[in-house]
Amino acid sequence: MKRIQLAQGGGGEETTGLIKGLFFKHFSNEILEKMEDAATLHVKGPIAFTTDSFTVSPLFFEGGNIGKLAIAGTVNDLVMAGAKPLYLTCSFMIEEGFLLEELESIVLSMKEEMAKSGVKIVAGDTKVVPKGGVDGLFINTTGIGEIVCEGISAHNLKAGHALIVSNEVGNHGACILAKREELDLEMKLKTDCASLWAPVEALFAAGIKPLALRDATRGGLSAVLNEWAEASKVGLAVSEKAIPVAQEVKGICELLGFEPYEFANEGTMVLCVEAADVEKTLSVLHRFEETEKACYIGTVVGEHAGKVVLETPWGSHRFLEPPKGELLPRIC
Repeated sequence: MKRIQLAQGGGGEETTGLIKGLFFKHFSNEILEKMEDAATLHVKGPIAFTTDSFTVSPLFFEGGNIGKLAIAGTVNDLVMAGAKPLYLTCSFMIEEGFLLEELESIVLSMKEEMAKSGVKIVAGDTKVVPKGGVDGLFINTTGIGEIVCEGISAHNLKAGHALIVSNEVGNHGACILAKREELDLEMKLKTDCASLWAPVEALFAAGIKPLALRDATRGGLSAVLNEWAEASKVGLAVSEKAIPVAQEVKGICELLGFEPYEFANEGTMVLCVEAADVEKTLSVLHRFEETEKACYIGTVVGEHAGKVVLETPWGSHRFLEPPKGELLPRIC
């Protein structure tokens, strides 16, 4: 079986062969194929700009891999700023000896995920390091998008606004933990990893302007809600019964003593909208597979500024504290 060699990161004939034979083969577009030191881009109006690095372990997991994660994660960062994803750069840091077959599988998943939003990789870099230099494969991406809905911000929340979560929470974190620890579950648990441009674009087209948007990645739902409460100096009243959590995630949390609201997500967003827009927002989101489990989970209130108050299924209340420490390293 073919493996990546150090020479393929040396900038010579072998590097060109890898780039053209693998990356151009699947990422082909006229900007990338010019092979300039910098891509020339054309964007009208304000842009959103983001960067991220992906070191998830294991590289392959139920429902995705590091490549799909890299594309969806960067696309979603742009989308949460109200931007249409346009361009990506992508750098691969590959360990010597990495299986070429596995690398191509990752690249193919990236191609498939890019097709969902129409984003293009227009520049990139490939480095091969000696065995032990990285753990198999690391990916860095940078994204540029055209802002089509301005003013979305964590500072917009006011009493009376509504809170919505687009999917079950904690699936990605629980999936990675189960795979890493080889937990034997009765049912298959998949990552929620997905690009969210399609449902958000549909919201914009329906005349719904979210006041705040955030993909609940590291730190999960808890981190997002606490960041919003602090940023807007408001309280958030959330019904625990209303938050969708898969049974497998509940089981893992009960077994290991984790809080499902702190588990990472990679295709789940939190929305703050006007109270009058709740039903319309849910109606739009329920049309898409990625957001078909969207739920209204709570409201913004004037009390307990900077805090998130969780109403338990038994009618009692507790503060949902922000995550502390490193719950699960190398989750993305």
